Amino acid sequence: MTTHQFSRRAFLRGVGVTMALPWMESLTVWGDTPPVGVKPASEAPVRLAVLFSGNGFHSKEWWAKGEGKQMELGKVLAPLNDFREKMLFIRGLYNEEAQKGNIHSSQTGNLLSGAPLASGGEIRSGTSIDQLVAQRYGHSTKVPSLVLGCEKSNPSVHKNYSMLYSSHISWTSPTTPTPLEIYPALAFDRLFKDEVSLGDKSVLDAVLTDAKDLRRHISSTDQRKLDEYLDSVRDVEQRIENAGKKGELQGWRPTLEKPNIARPADGIPQDIGEHMRLMCDILVLGFQTDATRVCTLKLNNDHSSLRFPNLGVDYMIHHLLSHSDTADWLKVNQFFLEQVGYIARKLDAIQEGPRTALDNTMLMYCSSMLTGSHDAMQLPVVILGGAGGRLQGGRVLDYKEKPDRQMCRLYLSMMDKMNVRLPKFGDATRQLEEV
Repeated sequence: MTTHQFSRRAFLRGVGVTMALPWMESLTVWGDTPPVGVKPASEAPVRLAVLFSGNGFHSKEWWAKGEGKQMELGKVLAPLNDFREKMLFIRGLYNEEAQKGNIHSSQTGNLLSGAPLASGGEIRSGTSIDQLVAQRYGHSTKVPSLVLGCEKSNPSVHKNYSMLYSSHISWTSPTTPTPLEIYPALAFDRLFKDEVSLGDKSVLDAVLTDAKDLRRHISSTDQRKLDEYLDSVRDVEQRIENAGKKGELQGWRPTLEKPNIARPADGIPQDIGEHMRLMCDILVLGFQTDATRVCTLKLNNDHSSLRFPNLGVDYMIHHLLSHSDTADWLKVNQFFLEQVGYIARKLDAIQEGPRTALDNTMLMYCSSMLTGSHDAMQLPVVILGGAGGRLQGGRVLDYKEKPDRQMCRLYLSMMDKMNVRLPKFGDATRQLEEV
């Protein structure tokens, strides 16, 4: 192995670009102090990802039972079948404050905080778990937290509650929802571009000279890893460039059959499947390069107006579809779970020493209600990954008939695994011991 020394944070640099590098055996990327006479790579950090989709799931097909390889999954969860041994399925947790309004907004705005929500035109929730973790780790990464979405915020009011609650799961403070990035190109720029504008220049083109220099100082294994990483960045760049060229429009119905203005150069992909996949890839790149250790990805809003012509389900918006248990509703549910499985598969293919990036991640997927009938007395929760060896998968935990089943107890446990220890969070004062 090479003895070349690198600084605590290893980057590729070019004009207007800084690209953090993935974990490599040749580099002490994350700054651990090795034993005297030994120069091993550092241990990768633990990451937190929260994925959300609104309106719940098929009432008869969200379930899991058994353990490990023998775990059985309901049809909604079928796309996660390959990850049963790295999965924690949690049933029966709930958020007491979300019961007060019993509508989409009141059940979503405090999903990651358990805080009381203001109504009557006022906006007040609570700082969410992802932002508390970001406050701890933000100084160590280029982007303290990456907050992504695939559907625009809704500024209207529904039954005396702001629909901003339905549109945001991440809150920087009780009165400030964290800005939501729905444009893949801008999310990509946050990870790699500096303040200097590159125009249309490729991020990779800007750092190729530095990359070639780096290759001379790393092992052959790391050379392959570097090539794979640069290829993945190039692939995302090219897909962003092509995004929006398809003619499909999803979500709301346009008032014109054809646009009456020129198409913006950088916009939202018009195919919802491609939009979600781009955001999934950007999340993975953020973790792979340690550009961020915290990411939320809101696949859609609660009370969502998305449509899914990519699935042949274009006759009804997501919210209305959620009030049924049809085959099409199940198809849409599985589509969302496919995005979770896609992220898990990509993270699990990234080797970081003895573990994979998935092993070093807590990837939580949740919704603000179990079904479209507003059942929030038991929230749907799945966690994939190992939190750096601190989380055991292959298990089903059922709290439905137990006391003290606050969702915020789970958050205290998750924060503890990232060395963020609080005496209280939301309505919880102790962790879930089983987690």
